[in-house]
Amino acid sequence: MKKCVKAVVIAGNGTNCEREVAHACRLAGAEADIVHIADLLAGKVRLLDYHFLNLAGGFLDGDDLGSAKAGANRLMYARVAAGQASLADQLKDFIEQGRLVMGVCNGFQLMIKMGLLPRLGQDFSQSCTLTFNEKGRFEDRWCRLKVDHESPCVYTRGLEHLYLPVRHGEGKFVTRSAEILTELEDLHLGVLKYADADLQVTMAYPDNPNGSHNSIAGICDPSGRLFGLMPHPEAFIHRTHHPRWTREDLPEEGMGLALYRNAVEFIRNQLL
Repeated sequence: MKKCVKAVVIAGNGTNCEREVAHACRLAGAEADIVHIADLLAGKVRLLDYHFLNLAGGFLDGDDLGSAKAGANRLMYARVAAGQASLADQLKDFIEQGRLVMGVCNGFQLMIKMGLLPRLGQDFSQSCTLTFNEKGRFEDRWCRLKVDHESPCVYTRGLEHLYLPVRHGEGKFVTRSAEILTELEDLHLGVLKYADADLQVTMAYPDNPNGSHNSIAGICDPSGRLFGLMPHPEAFIHRTHHPRWTREDLPEEGMGLALYRNAVEFIRNQLL
């Protein structure tokens, strides 16, 4: 019998992709619960009851309060029911125990604003941000992504490239300093980069839809267990999600599902 991997997907305050993310986790072999943030704050649910934390995308706080900054403050500073550890402390314990966290779109923004990524030191301090797209407008398109095979990221193991949709107005990844960007590159933490049709990393629009520095679309922390990306892997888990599924001979399983499969496999082999 396979060991049970338990995934949790946080919902509330505007997120709208939690069902798709939970479905991807289940297809990958995990049990998945969608938990409203209010239940975490009320102490009804504990993060440490799970192995895999998913921060879904959507329109968190209306997408108009500084790309998830309000959500970050809520998770890091909000009071939890009496007698319960704060969410910040629960999250720190969750990470210290080697469990996995994945943030998509708003969830990626949330991880950046909380200091969970890229986490170059031991503290949770913000060193990067995701800001307005270079063209100053919302982007809804499919993008090619080149995977850095030297990255420690557990989610992208065995993958060379991905083709996933983006839908965001604030997806331009920037670092606080050139030194931080250099450190990210030296450690191969910029695991996903926007690429052209030949899978060459590019800054050219529209292949790079937002102008992210060094074309970065997703990053991980040095452990490879904390991972965030602007494209939506949960939006391509079956061939019929592909924009040309009626015109191309595609495998049944969409490319995005591989990220969830890798996460579940890692947990089953390393944590259980």
